[in-house]
Amino acid sequence: MQISNIPFGTTDWSSIKPTEHAGETGYAYWHTQHFGNIRVRMVEYTPGYLADHWCTKGHILLCIEGELHTELEDGRKFTLKHGMSYQVADNAEPHRSYTGIGAKLFVVD
Repeated sequence: MQISNIPFGTTDWSSIKPTEHAGETGYAYWHTQHFGNIRVRMVEYTPGYLADHWCTKGHILLCIEGELHTELEDGRKFTLKHGMSYQVADNAEPHRSYTGIGAKLFVVD
């Protein structure tokens, strides 16, 4: 990732209006900022959320609250709890996430 031409700044995530994204079940609420070609999000998943698609976008993701389960298309499964992160490259390993109890994430992609 090349980060350039972005002046120093701060973000008050509570002031960013969320957008609602329905999953197969549950909802994701994205608070999104763009810095050049970098998208930065605070994402909140409701309890019972299940993604409605296999994602091929690369991410660096940090679990801030709750618990997130991520399944790769090849069948492997991973669980993130508070303070854990994952990273995956664009078009590398299709993945989808779900949560029973809800989760709050910080995502850079």
